[in-house]
Amino acid sequence: MNYQLEGLEDLLFKMKFDNVLSEINGFGKFQIMIVLIQSLSRMTLPCHFLLNNFIAAVPSHHCDLSALDDEGVFGNLTQEQRLTVSIPVEEDGTPSSCKMFPEPQFHLLSNSNDRDLATVPCQNGWVYDNSTFKSTLATEWDLVCDRKGMNKATATIFFIGVMCGAPLFGFLSDRFGRRAMLMVAYLSTMVFAFTSAFSTSYVMFCIMRFFTGVTLSGISIISIVLSVEWFDIQHRTFAGVIVSLDWTGGNMLLASIAYFVNDWRWLTIAVTSPLVLAVITWRWLPESARWFLANGEKEKAHFYLEKCAKMNNRSKCMAEITPQTLTNTVRVKNEDKKYGFVDLVRTPNIRKLAICTGILWYGVAFTYYGISLNIAGFGMNIYFTQFIYAVIELPGKIMVYYFLNKFGRKPGQVGTLLLTGACVFINIFVPQGLWVFRAIVGLFGKGLSEASFTIMFLYTTELYPTVVRQNGVGYTSFVGRLGVSIAPLIALLDDVWELLPAVIYSLVAVGTGLVALLLPETLNVRLPEFIEDIDRPRAELDGESGNPLKQADENRNGNGTVEVT
Repeated sequence: MNYQLEGLEDLLFKMKFDNVLSEINGFGKFQIMIVLIQSLSRMTLPCHFLLNNFIAAVPSHHCDLSALDDEGVFGNLTQEQRLTVSIPVEEDGTPSSCKMFPEPQFHLLSNSNDRDLATVPCQNGWVYDNSTFKSTLATEWDLVCDRKGMNKATATIFFIGVMCGAPLFGFLSDRFGRRAMLMVAYLSTMVFAFTSAFSTSYVMFCIMRFFTGVTLSGISIISIVLSVEWFDIQHRTFAGVIVSLDWTGGNMLLASIAYFVNDWRWLTIAVTSPLVLAVITWRWLPESARWFLANGEKEKAHFYLEKCAKMNNRSKCMAEITPQTLTNTVRVKNEDKKYGFVDLVRTPNIRKLAICTGILWYGVAFTYYGISLNIAGFGMNIYFTQFIYAVIELPGKIMVYYFLNKFGRKPGQVGTLLLTGACVFINIFVPQGLWVFRAIVGLFGKGLSEASFTIMFLYTTELYPTVVRQNGVGYTSFVGRLGVSIAPLIALLDDVWELLPAVIYSLVAVGTGLVALLLPETLNVRLPEFIEDIDRPRAELDGESGNPLKQADENRNGNGTVEVT
C-alpha cells in the first residue's frame, strides 16, 4: 500500500526535467560545444585501446648468426647462403623464426634435400626486419618465440587496468560529479602514458600501461554519460551516435600517426598528446545538471541550465524556472542517500538489468576486440587494414542512427550481434587463398561489431537510473573489459586448433545477441532518475501519460514556457 501511494505521488513529479531541457533546446550550440570539447579526449581512446596493433607488432625475424662469423668459410658466404646453412625452413619455404642448426650445414648449399636435421632454439637472440617498424615491444625486449605470450600479455594487462578503472571512476563520478573526475582522468592518463613511453624494462612498461588503462577508462565512461545527460529525448540517439564518431576519427588518426611514427616510444607520446588540448578546453565543459538535481543541488543545476538557455538563445524560457521549482522536475527522495554498487542488486528488476547488461558488455567487447586486434589476418598492409577498419565504421554508424530512431535499441543490438557472429562464422570456411573475399566479409563483420558497440553505450546509459547511472556504466564497462582482456589471449588457442579462436568469437557474439532479447526497449522513453522508476510497469514511463513530446506540449502555458509545478 505504501509503495502504491509513493508511486502515485511520484506520478505528479516524475521526470519532467526532460521537458525543461526541451524548452531550452536540448540540441543546440550548448550540446554541440560539449561534444566538440570531449572529442579531443575521446579520440585518444581508440589510439590507446588499439595501440598494441603497432607497438606490439612482431616483424619478420630469425636467429642472430653473428656468433658464427669466424672469418672462415661462413664469413665468405652471402646473407642468403648463411641463412640456408644455419636456419631450417618452414613448410611454406620461409626461414624459421625460432630455430637454428647447432652447426652450419654447408652441404645444404648443394641443394640437398636433407632437411631432417637436428635444430636448437636461437642461441644469441634475433635479427629483425626493420623495414616497417623501427622499434616495437617485441624487438625491444625480444618478446618472440617462447616469449610471445609476454607480448600478447601487454594488451591483456592494459585492459585489466581498463576493467579496474571502470567501477572506480563510475563510483567517483556518481559521488563527486562528472566534470571533476574527468579532469582527474585527463591528468593521470597523461602522467602514466608519458611515463610508459620512457620505460626501461618490460615490467615497468606493464605497470605503467595498467595504470594508463585505469585512467583511460574514466575518460571513456564519464564522457559518454555527460554528453547523453545534456541531450533531450528526441536527440539522445543522435548524441550516442555522434559521440561514437570520435572513436572512428581516433581509429583513422591512429593509422595515420603510426604510418609516420614507427618507433613505439614516440608513437605512445604522439597518440597521448591530444589530452593536452583536452585539459585546456576543460574549463568550458559544464557539469551535468541532471546529476546536480539528483543530488539535491538545485542552485548549481539552475546555474548550468541558465548557461545552456543563454547559449541556445532560449533565456526567456528560464523566466519562470527557479531553483525551487526545479526541485519538482526530479524529486529527490533522500538528499543524504549515497548510492553505490550494492544498489545495482537492490531490487529484482535492477538485478536482472545488471546481469543482462553485464553479459551484453562482455560479449560485445570480447567480439569487437577479437576482430580489431587481428588486423594482420587478411594479408593486407597493416596500416591500410587499420584505416579501412576505421572507414567501414562510418556507414555502419549512419545506418545505426536511422535504424535506432525507427525500430529501437533492442532490435538493433540483437541484429548487429547475430550478424557479426555470422560473418566470423562464414570466414571459418573461406580458404586463405581467397583473401579478397575474406577481407570483405571480415570488414563487414568489423562494421557490425562497431555498430553493436555504439548501440550498447547509448542503450546502457538509457537503461540505468540517474542516481546509479555512472555506477551502472562503470560496472558494465568492468565486465566488458574483462572480455577485452581475455580476447587477445584467445588468439593463442590457434596452436590447439587453427580455427578455434574464430569459433569462440562467433559463438559468443550469437549468444550475447540472444541475451539482449531480455532487455526492455528505451526508444522515446524518459531517462529514469531513481531505482524505483524502473520497478514500475513500462507503460508508466513510455505510455501516453509519459510520452515526453505530448507531455511537453501539455505543460506549456500560454507564453510557450514550461510550467513546472
